[in-house]
Amino acid sequence: MRHVAIIGSGPAGYYTAEAAQKALGEDVRIDIFDTLPVPYGLIRSGVAPDHQSIKGVSRRYEKVALSDNVRFVGNVMIGKDVSIAELQGLYDAVVLATGAPKDRDLGIPGEDLGNVFGSAAFVGWYNGHPQFADLAPDLSGKTAVVIGMGNVALDVARILSKTRGEFVGSDIVTHALQALEGSKIERIVILGRRGPHQIMMTPKELGELGELERASPHVANADLPELGDDAILEPGLRKSVSHLRAFAATPEHIRAEKPKAIEFVFMSSPSALIGNDKVEAIEVEKTRLEHGRAVGTGEIERIPADLVVACIGYRTSPIPGVPFDERQGRFANDEGRILPGLYCVGWARRGPTGTIGTNRPDGYAVVELIGADIAEGTLGPARKQGRAGFDELAAERDLDVVTFRDWKRIEEAEEKAAREGAPREKFVDVEAMIRAKG
Repeated sequence: MRHVAIIGSGPAGYYTAEAAQKALGEDVRIDIFDTLPVPYGLIRSGVAPDHQSIKGVSRRYEKVALSDNVRFVGNVMIGKDVSIAELQGLYDAVVLATGAPKDRDLGIPGEDLGNVFGSAAFVGWYNGHPQFADLAPDLSGKTAVVIGMGNVALDVARILSKTRGEFVGSDIVTHALQALEGSKIERIVILGRRGPHQIMMTPKELGELGELERASPHVANADLPELGDDAILEPGLRKSVSHLRAFAATPEHIRAEKPKAIEFVFMSSPSALIGNDKVEAIEVEKTRLEHGRAVGTGEIERIPADLVVACIGYRTSPIPGVPFDERQGRFANDEGRILPGLYCVGWARRGPTGTIGTNRPDGYAVVELIGADIAEGTLGPARKQGRAGFDELAAERDLDVVTFRDWKRIEEAEEKAAREGAPREKFVDVEAMIRAKG
């Protein structure tokens, strides 16, 4: 019998478990660890609350989780409750599927001012992640600046724009819904270093901006490339740019009917945040493209900013004893291998790129590596204790381990507590989750 520990219960973790089941069948036992008492990682705390169809992928993970040879081990912090070295002593293979939960720094003066947030924190706030539930952004100002030209920037802009009625059917947490309902923000600036042809926004998400009840997207015609230049774009990006062209073509009197404006500002790189205790403005340097890269022109502009959310990417959190690539913000690895018996997968392996589905082939690839290492004898004979050894260690340390059955009770309690029209009301602190499991 082979024993595999997977650290992280998001998409990369569950796809890896699925792959291990298919490759090793009844000859494997898989424990999936998570710091939180609840599974699914970014499906729960990263996917926008008004995108419930995307969250439906968790049903596939539940099928894996309910298998006899897979176990969820929640409320266990790797590096604090148990070390990687200890897990390596208990399991034949340890796979890090921890994602990239930390925001990348802007690296500009003023980013430590009040009301400046990274997207992991801000998205975690409205999604009810326990680490960020107390964030309390100040939404009393007029202008919000969202830095970035990807789907996360669109999510943040859309969430800041919606009415309470537009959140029906979503699982946005009540504290965020109430704060957004009282928001005074009238102008949301989406800021990008490059131009429309370099955006990372997908057509569906971009198109949603044109369907908002009280907000209208604004794009300046002067910022758009020649129409004929769109022909060289891949189809998805071409469709996204067509949305930008449609926004630019919207008559001013139509836009004026909606009280909120979502303004796209291209070719502008943040250079400083201005304010005393709290942000008041953002300085940007205008850019030009050279071989696809944004290069500063020296021309500086200032944009008012009462709230700033930086959606510029993420970094994996280091774990003591695991080689880490500081420059790439991920674990140091060779196609998924870190050290003998220690692997990484998903964003922890490749950095924060790709969609949820990208993690599936990644999971299958790392299991192929594990299979090859078993065949070559790198992992040694099948003599590790696996979950029996961990359970003994957990009992010694009095760890309050949360099982998948416990999670189902937490989920049931969240569903019962849901406000009208919502699928659930998430618990936003760990103690409440633990109480709910009974």
